[in-house]
Amino acid sequence: MKMTSKGTIRSALMAATLLSAGAAYAEELTFGYVPASLEYPYNVQTAEGFKEAAAKAGVAVVVLDPRGSVEKQGNAIDDLLTQNVDAIGFLPLDSVVAEAFVDKIDEAGKPVVAIASQVGDPNTRAVDDPYPKLTAFVATDNFKAGYVSGEMAAAILPKDRTAKIAIVEGDPAYAVVKLDTDGFRAALDKAGANYEIVAAQPTNWTPDEGEAVCQNFLTAHEDLDLIFSQADDMAIGCARAIEAAGSDVTLIATGGGSKLGADAIMAGEMYGSVCTRPRYLGELMFQAMYEAVTNPDTPKARYVSYDMPQITKDTIADCPEQW
Repeated sequence: MKMTSKGTIRSALMAATLLSAGAAYAEELTFGYVPASLEYPYNVQTAEGFKEAAAKAGVAVVVLDPRGSVEKQGNAIDDLLTQNVDAIGFLPLDSVVAEAFVDKIDEAGKPVVAIASQVGDPNTRAVDDPYPKLTAFVATDNFKAGYVSGEMAAAILPKDRTAKIAIVEGDPAYAVVKLDTDGFRAALDKAGANYEIVAAQPTNWTPDEGEAVCQNFLTAHEDLDLIFSQADDMAIGCARAIEAAGSDVTLIATGGGSKLGADAIMAGEMYGSVCTRPRYLGELMFQAMYEAVTNPDTPKARYVSYDMPQITKDTIADCPEQW
């Protein structure tokens, strides 16, 4: 018993020493994050999740906002390398250009994690096959998100005729735009839906552009059955256009989970959306960076994602994010 007692005490002391050393080590670490633009609530939430996770771990952070400029994003990454931060995360503005950013960070011997938007041409690289020099790609599975929206749409489209659908796209520079649409169509096709995409138009991810695009759709196609928005933000503006036009078109989104989106669903302005969690993505990005810094044997090119349930009036509680 004495030996057990001494062994237990010794183990506890060793654990305490290791925890103390780990905390001290964490205090010496600094991680950098370069989002695409902090103009958008989604991106802000990724930064907040990242900072919150870092604060809990005692890691210092530097967040640099390139304000939607690919050139400024590159300069911000150079700045972080000059500051000799221990790891870098970024939300790619241009998936192809991002390869050069990753190469530079990797050559500097720093872990690099991409978040939300793919690195590499989405036409030739699968979303779950990250660019090999990445430490990790942490993202919403946008093909799956579009697919979940397509399943929702297939269940409510008219069955006795060809349904007419319009798509409010995001910024075409983002790989997620194609993935959302591909997933949406794949689900409709698998369900055997009889449909036609009669219009699709890009936006800059804002409610105002969502409203303008939907006004165009409703003017050009008065007999639309459904509008699919690739984010809650544009859907909010689209709902305004639908109300102003007195239309009964059904509005479905992906990129959901925001408070405004949830409110629109509960008010009947939008039928449903798909739960995305940008704040959680920020936490997952930090975790991937921290694992790579503290354990050099951590595998590279990992793909990290999460589940995405449908959000309707009946399932609103299943999406806890509410950003």
